[in-house]
Amino acid sequence: MGVESSRRRRPGPEADERLPGGGCVTGRRRRSGRNMAAAAPPQRRRRRRAGAREGVGGRGQWGAGRPRVRRGGGGGRSGSGRGEAGGAMLCCRLAALGARRRLRPLGPAAVLQCHHLRYPSRSLMSSGVPGKAGSNLLFYLIVGGTVTGAGAYVYKTLRENKERFTSRVTTITARSQENASSPSGAASRGSAAPEAHPEVPSHVPFLLIGGGTAAFAAARSIRARDPGARVLIVSEDPALPYMRPPLSKELWFSDDPNVTETLRFKQWNGKERSIYFQPPSFYVPARDLPFVENGGVAVLCGKKVVHMDVRGNMVKLSDGTQISYDKCLIATGGSPRNLPAIERAGKDVQQRLTLFRKVEDFKSLEKISRQVKSITVIGGGFLGSELACALGRRARTRGLEVIQLFPENGNMGKVLPEYLSNWTTEKVRREGVNVMPNAVVKSVSVSGNRLMIKLKDGRKVETDHIVAAVGLEPNVELAKSAGLEVDSDFGGFRVNAELQARSNIWVAGDAACFYDIKLGRRRVEHHDHAVVSGRLAGENMTGAAKPYWHQSMFWSDLGPDVGYEAIGLVDSTLPTVGVFAKATAKDTPKSATEQSGTGIRSESETEAEASEVPTSPSASPMPHVPKQGEDYGKGVVFYLRDKVVVGIVLWNIFNRMPIARKIIKDGEEHADLNEVAKLFNIHED
Repeated sequence: MGVESSRRRRPGPEADERLPGGGCVTGRRRRSGRNMAAAAPPQRRRRRRAGAREGVGGRGQWGAGRPRVRRGGGGGRSGSGRGEAGGAMLCCRLAALGARRRLRPLGPAAVLQCHHLRYPSRSLMSSGVPGKAGSNLLFYLIVGGTVTGAGAYVYKTLRENKERFTSRVTTITARSQENASSPSGAASRGSAAPEAHPEVPSHVPFLLIGGGTAAFAAARSIRARDPGARVLIVSEDPALPYMRPPLSKELWFSDDPNVTETLRFKQWNGKERSIYFQPPSFYVPARDLPFVENGGVAVLCGKKVVHMDVRGNMVKLSDGTQISYDKCLIATGGSPRNLPAIERAGKDVQQRLTLFRKVEDFKSLEKISRQVKSITVIGGGFLGSELACALGRRARTRGLEVIQLFPENGNMGKVLPEYLSNWTTEKVRREGVNVMPNAVVKSVSVSGNRLMIKLKDGRKVETDHIVAAVGLEPNVELAKSAGLEVDSDFGGFRVNAELQARSNIWVAGDAACFYDIKLGRRRVEHHDHAVVSGRLAGENMTGAAKPYWHQSMFWSDLGPDVGYEAIGLVDSTLPTVGVFAKATAKDTPKSATEQSGTGIRSESETEAEASEVPTSPSASPMPHVPKQGEDYGKGVVFYLRDKVVVGIVLWNIFNRMPIARKIIKDGEEHADLNEVAKLFNIHED
């Protein structure tokens, strides 16, 4: 019984050769779409037809005496019979033996097909669309493209997370090494006693260089946005972070004889507080910072960063310790300047000199003021005038002589207009200070047991101690090793609008030279700027990406009765317009702190800004230049550049800084500044 398998199968590249006895052999490939069987010689075709007639179960010599079997499941139209499977398989073997004797040897691609077996399903037999081998190439291209794309995605993902991965591996490795190097060995690990950690962690996520106001504001901002953050402050100062303004203001008016130890003071409103931002319990020990559960803020006091590897994210301390970081803030502040004439003097002069800046300087000067008979303050700016007034108060009760000399015409002559500077000078004199304007120091020497100061105009001043308050020099020593840019005009590290010097390095406080979108590039040395810039840097270190637009303010108090607040460019060389009125009892720094509840007024002002600047239609006096000797109770001084207000001084006017900030931000030209002055309510009783 022959099986016409070619009718059941779909056309393919192979032709069937029938074997005697009913078997089939898959033959050679078609030639140009023709059946090779049809192209065979006549004798071979007759032989194949004879073999088909002598099928299994027929009258041929191979199938003699066997019953006919019909295939089940659709064998073919030749009428195959059914039979036992074992007999059918035996017939197949016999047919194969016959094929070996009658036919030429089969090629390696020949496949035996048996009529008693079902043909494989099309899904198993097919290797592609018949006659279209190009589809297989397309399949391979799709698979290859998918694998390549997946590999590229994995590579990109691993590369983007390399920093986090490296940080975690470093932390785990450090912990393993610390555990392995524990002096107590395995016995201590089995005990309940805690393991000893190194004093300085080898890696921290957030490293803040500097321990002043800007660094503390940044640490507090980082923790506010990321409660689990681990922040390390490296401070050259031996004390914990503290506020500097009281060092030249309220501390000097304290009645506590132990004020140098407690460092607590009464504000003008009578409330008492410490100069420290937070007590020691607020901070985490540096050695425990990597291991505390919820993170925290740690401070390394008395440590100085001497080298910074920006590429390796590593800093080196003065004792050789190295600390790696993920993100870093430079808030190194500045160092007080000295006079060249004093620098050229001998060691004996240097030992009687105070460059006022830190809490240790306050303690030292307070002690000296109780021991000597004469102190000379060199400098007529904010710090010099504040210290002169503070020491002058003691001159009345202790017989202390206080001298203040400076090259300007009057106190704060670089900031205030001349008439207001002269009035301030008289105010300082009334505090018991011998003010000497237009004084330029030529030389300083030791004469007997006293210091001799020679001025360029020939005058001489004898004193026991000198306090130099002649400005601040930003600390930019790290710029050389870190490769950071320093501004040649203003000093300090140049940063962008987000206070960034590099992708993972920020700068805040006195050491930052930033670009003001209204007033140009600037560098500010005031408490409010340190607070705001530190807070913004901390936010940006946690991904805020905010620009610095804030107009920082500053203030100065000449005792509890006279004070002023200023914002913007306050330069006495600019044209000014002043509007003044009679002061009342509430127009004093003491009254201002009673209303705000704090002596550090920038803590209440922060970044507040008036939503709008309305003008009042009521009549009021016209602006005028006050006469010499006039008592300036309270008023507003506008500083102009191209007829636009770029700076404002509020004289004995408090809690109005948001309005001043809005005026400068608007940058509009005002035809009548007297109308603008009404916004500050200076004419109210």
